[in-house]
Amino acid sequence: MKLMKRRTAMAVLGAVAAATMAGTAMAQTVTLRLHQMLPPQATIPARALTPWAQKVEAESGGRIKVQLFHAMQLGGAPPQLFDQARDGVVDFTWTVLGYTPGRFPKTEVFELPFMSGSAEASSRAIQEYVEKYAPEEFKDVKLIAVHTHGPGLFHTKAPVTGLESLRGMKIRGGSRIINNMLTKLGATPVGMPVPAVTEALSKGVIDGTTIPWEVTPSLKVPELVKNHTTFAGKEGLYTQTFAFSMNKAAYEKLPADLKAVIDKNSGIETAAMFGRAMDDGDKAGREIAVKAGNNIVALDIQETQRWRRTAASVETDWVNEVKAKNIDGAKLAAEARALIAKHSK
Repeated sequence: MKLMKRRTAMAVLGAVAAATMAGTAMAQTVTLRLHQMLPPQATIPARALTPWAQKVEAESGGRIKVQLFHAMQLGGAPPQLFDQARDGVVDFTWTVLGYTPGRFPKTEVFELPFMSGSAEASSRAIQEYVEKYAPEEFKDVKLIAVHTHGPGLFHTKAPVTGLESLRGMKIRGGSRIINNMLTKLGATPVGMPVPAVTEALSKGVIDGTTIPWEVTPSLKVPELVKNHTTFAGKEGLYTQTFAFSMNKAAYEKLPADLKAVIDKNSGIETAAMFGRAMDDGDKAGREIAVKAGNNIVALDIQETQRWRRTAASVETDWVNEVKAKNIDGAKLAAEARALIAKHSK
């Protein structure tokens, strides 16, 4: 009888200890590091990454802490950011996919000229597109979201009032497709990550840059150039694609309830939130240029059509390039446009 009581007591104590340990594990806080390339006041850090981190922390009951490291504080260069998340150098990164040319061939369809307009609609579209047609391009990370920026345009020292005035200008481009487009349009493309634009403009390395309105304030572009060229219609000259990624091992280490918090803050609504931040940032960036008294050139429909026709061969080039990788580029371009139209309604 005494032996049975002793065993029962030990079993109860064991159960209590196990429950205590489980409770402690459940209450553990996890600190995750997020690394990105832009200064903290830029649109995505201020209006998307920081709110996202705050939302995750709140919904986890404070058990997930996200530390944000801006402007490449943890080292490396912007083209290395995707691999920093993949390799576990950090837990999250946000980056431009075009900084690693040819690595995301299916996803780069969204960069084709005059493909998209509203960043929110295009971000919903690209998230759905990647999930359907290109999940293998992100198999090495836990993908939080992909998104685009709003309409791309020119910001130049001398005004771009038509195709002829662009010819010979040294213009920064952010991806191989955009650089090919600039070549077709008669410019001399200069590839570089967006953080390098400020110095390149100030030192005369480039005559202008292709970026959306939203990032111009943080790069001091309205101070460095006085001319901005926009296009008729809803679509911009181009867009770029972005990925917000998490290290797979960091995700797998989380308990199930914290994984659920990350999952809830991943996918199409998160992509849309990043897109909305871009759209709002475009309005704010344009207003700064207006208040500065800068010259905003609005090309009319006829001139815009000239640009469209001249840039059309960029899509043909891309379709031929990806065909070598057994990718049906024409089909994917049609699917991308259909998804943009669906989410633009």
